[in-house]
Amino acid sequence: MRIAILSIDVRGHDLAGNFAAAAAGLRAAGAAGAELVCLPEMWPTSFTQGATDAHLAESDQAVGKLMALTGELGLAAVGSAYGPRRGERGLPTNRVTLMDRGRAAAYHDKVHLFTPTAEHLAFSPGDEPPPVARIGERNGAKGVLVSPMVCYDLRFPDVARMAFRSGAELLTVSAQWPDRRAPHWAALIGGRAAETMGFVVACNRIGEEEIGRRRMRLSFGKGMSMVARPSGETLPAVQVDEIPHGKLGEGIEASRLSVFDLDLEEVHTLRRAVPVREDERGDVIRRWWSES
Repeated sequence: MRIAILSIDVRGHDLAGNFAAAAAGLRAAGAAGAELVCLPEMWPTSFTQGATDAHLAESDQAVGKLMALTGELGLAAVGSAYGPRRGERGLPTNRVTLMDRGRAAAYHDKVHLFTPTAEHLAFSPGDEPPPVARIGERNGAKGVLVSPMVCYDLRFPDVARMAFRSGAELLTVSAQWPDRRAPHWAALIGGRAAETMGFVVACNRIGEEEIGRRRMRLSFGKGMSMVARPSGETLPAVQVDEIPHGKLGEGIEASRLSVFDLDLEEVHTLRRAVPVREDERGDVIRRWWSES
């Protein structure tokens, strides 16, 4: 299976520019033969201050347009954006949408909110486990079971574990993870791949931006997106390109498209050889949790 990671320099509430980058990247990925494209966290708007109903509606429209483009191109894409308002405070969620050839295959709301940038003051947390959806079924091909996650949830092993228990073969992670913590990012991605015995496709944004209500100036570099194999090892890209998408503003990085070829048989072979799901003592673990 060929997949692509599209790393965008996401700009605060620049819906036109961000959508142009996403659309150009999807078209380039389709031309390269990719069946799935992973985009960053909050790709239409980044983290903006005081999101209004109009902002949320515009973000929804961008997601809808991108979903339609996946139908036109015959591929799948995944990335997060503003979700619906919920909870007592009526704050939006950070919702990842898995789109497959013009339809929504799955949604998931980010469970853990990153308090250092005050996400908990701007978003409502999700409380459901990550879904698992099959994409890429065509011409007799089985496709792949995909489970989407968002950024900070990567640090919490139970999130990925729930996807593993539901049969996910591939985890996607849409993120805005600063390069100052790049070693954590790489270690967690490899660890999640090894413990779930599946592929982890992790897309991080690029560039620099002030994030959150506390206006933290963060740098994201341009080389942190990666794919980890079921062994935990990093999979090399078969193609890396810079993708132009019209006139770039001052200080805005060109998007980076990385293409990878995944051998899904690696997942099945390892899971047959090491039957972790069958050997796991879930009853004991649940008791430990209840007693802690």
